[in-house]
Order: sequence, then structure tokens, then C-alpha cells
Amino acid sequence: MHLKFSKIEIRDLSKAWVAISIAFAIALAGGFFAIRFDISFIQNIIFAAVTVGVGFLLHELGHKVVAQRYGCFAEFRADNTMLLLSIVTAFFGFIFAAPGAVMIAGRVSTERNGKISLAGPLVNIVLALIFMTFGILINEGFFGGLFAFGFFINTWLAIFNLIPIWILDGKKVLAWNKWIYGITMAFAIGLLVLGQYLPLQSLGF
Repeated sequence: MHLKFSKIEIRDLSKAWVAISIAFAIALAGGFFAIRFDISFIQNIIFAAVTVGVGFLLHELGHKVVAQRYGCFAEFRADNTMLLLSIVTAFFGFIFAAPGAVMIAGRVSTERNGKISLAGPLVNIVLALIFMTFGILINEGFFGGLFAFGFFINTWLAIFNLIPIWILDGKKVLAWNKWIYGITMAFAIGLLVLGQYLPLQSLGF
């Protein structure tokens, strides 16, 4: 299967990547009352750009791959209002990250729509496990922080996108199969809890 990306899609993916990277850096710095524009904030931006970049792009690519396997047209479109909201909420110490969505055109059943939607969070869970493994092996210095950051962000992205409301993936997965939804959400939450007891580098939050 040959994946195709239009210029508009590449532009929207890049715009969303930058916005949510900045949002995560602000939120993890403590928001408006705690943020300090020093070397640690620059490090947060670098961490977020790499880890959110990988997590966000591959999440959307997961949707795109499964949708195209079903013969559907699929392209990501950024939502400028939601991108702005993610940055604004970050100043209050949390993030509402819904930068956009993969627009799908074609005949899609409830089952196929559920599978397409599930692909994104599953990608984040796999990435979280990869970052976790490297974070245990290397838990000091720049890369120790990078791997811990990658684990946290991808676990959070999986859980957030599985919330069964609005346009989030969880709503479509739940409509398709309640058991698969429950198992996936429970695993993602369990992974986040497990991370608190693993020898990962502390990020200060």
C-alpha cells in the first residue's frame, strides 16, 4: 500500500505538531504561574517536539493506514480553534489536545470505523512501551529524560483519545466493541500507573 500526503495535509500536520509541542512544554513547566523561560523550558520544548512529534504523527498515520486498507480516502486536517485552545489551556497546567482529525471519505461501517479509530491509541500504547523500555535501561541525563517524557506523553495521548466523547477515538471504539474498548482503556491507565513505580527519570510532575 502506497501512502500519499497532499501539501495541505503536510502543512496541517506540521502546524499541529508545533502547536501541541509548545502546549506540552508550557503545561509540563507548570503553566502560567510557574513557567520560567530558561534552559529547562527549552529542554521541555525539545522533548515535546521529539516525543509529541513521533506520538502525534504516528497516531494519525495509524488512522490513515487502516482507513486506506479499507479503501477509504483519508487525510489529516488541523483544527485551528482546537490548536489555540490547547495552548491556552496549557497555561492553566493542563492540555485539551484535539489538534484535528483524519478526515475519512468512503463507506465505513461501525466496525470498520471502530477499528480505524482504535489504531491511533494502539500506536501510542506501543510507543509508550518502547519509550518505557529504553527509559528503564537509560534513566539518567538527557536521554533518560527524553525516554521518560516519551512514555508519559504517549500514555497520556492514548488515554485522552480513548475518552468516549465528542470526536475522540474512544466514542467510535466504544460504539463498535465495548469489551475491546474497556480492555484498551484499562491497559493504558494501568500503564500510566505502572510508570509511577518504574525506575524512570523524574520529570518533576
